[in-house]
Amino acid sequence: MPQNDQARDVQRVDVVDLDITNVAHGGVFVARHEGRVVFVPDTMPGERIRARITDRKHDSFWRAETLEVIEAAPERQEHVWSAASIERAPDARAGGAEFGHIRLPYQRELKRQVLVDALQRMAKLESDVTVEPVDDETADGTGWRTRVRLQVARDGEFGPYAARTHNVVPATDLPLATALVGETVPFGQTFPGAESIDVIATSTGAAHVLVNEPPVKRGKRTVRPRHRPMPIREVVGDREFQLDVRGFWQVHRRAAATLTEAVQSAVDEALFDPRAANLDLYGGVGLLAAALGDRFGSTLRITSVESDEAATDNAAENLAEWLGASAVTDRVERFVTRLAADSSATDRSRLRAATVVLDPPRSGAGRPVVDALASLEPAQIVYVACDPVALARDVALFAERGYGLRTLRAFDLFPNTHHVEAVATLTR
Repeated sequence: MPQNDQARDVQRVDVVDLDITNVAHGGVFVARHEGRVVFVPDTMPGERIRARITDRKHDSFWRAETLEVIEAAPERQEHVWSAASIERAPDARAGGAEFGHIRLPYQRELKRQVLVDALQRMAKLESDVTVEPVDDETADGTGWRTRVRLQVARDGEFGPYAARTHNVVPATDLPLATALVGETVPFGQTFPGAESIDVIATSTGAAHVLVNEPPVKRGKRTVRPRHRPMPIREVVGDREFQLDVRGFWQVHRRAAATLTEAVQSAVDEALFDPRAANLDLYGGVGLLAAALGDRFGSTLRITSVESDEAATDNAAENLAEWLGASAVTDRVERFVTRLAADSSATDRSRLRAATVVLDPPRSGAGRPVVDALASLEPAQIVYVACDPVALARDVALFAERGYGLRTLRAFDLFPNTHHVEAVATLTR
């Protein structure tokens, strides 16, 4: 194709009417246009919309943005966040609440469908899982975020990015955030030169605003500024955890308690040996290792593995009451691969009796970790997942190595977004 024709094709913008037939992973929905799949946000199955094609780069699918709802589904509601409303232009709609226009029970049904579909496609498994609400959830799924990152524009105004862009939408309210976060956000102020700000409210009632400076060039390297450690406390039930204010902690105000109970329930007591070489992988500050300790008592032996040194230091303190608990700073892939290669016969015996809890990042554990873990032949694996497709892929990989999906629960820890949390138990 001549270069000028290519340029015209890239610049062409089509406005089309689409019938939405299904939900897809990632907070988008499925339509077809001239036989091609089109992914569209800000809609839902059963709707007819007017959309603009925005991305034609792929042969098998296009992407579009919703301009107008022609025929609304009965599950549509006024968006819980006016900044993300369909009434706004697409590049001025706040990101981070992509299901906020859908009634809460139907949001959970759509998340269930995505999880079930991923398991069927990738792991060839049928599931009757439901997406469970969290205790004390609000009627409209707002007021739950205890941690918010807001981007800073060149003029110092701050807010979320518009979905799928780097356009900063100035913030005037944050309905998904807890009341304390909302009261702490410095609305009306500007932060020239900053990259972003974090607003954090802890379960103990403390609140913090953190200003994040952009990375700087040092020779050929791009380096982020170092920050002075600032310890904070979080409380889960009767237990207190120490962590750094910039460290990872669950975002929903009830998430840590929900996952503690879910992991405790997911462990089969008949397969659990507190004196085995139990593992807590991607362990953070020790939340899930402590969950096992609280269920199975003072004789627990467990190693928590985390790549972030500050988190590992905190985990060592948070797990100090269990003499058999330790915290190791290492990449999980490297740690389990070394275990698989170097363990003695005695070590392998203790690993075969082990329970492994893993809570990987959104990308999942992946084949190297799955292969190394499976070669250790632990008694059971409890997998905490924040991405249904990554979970389904890893469940399929475990199945290849003889570990089947035994139990599965899903939790709506991110209302008004497309995200869903799941806890799976795998056994031989």
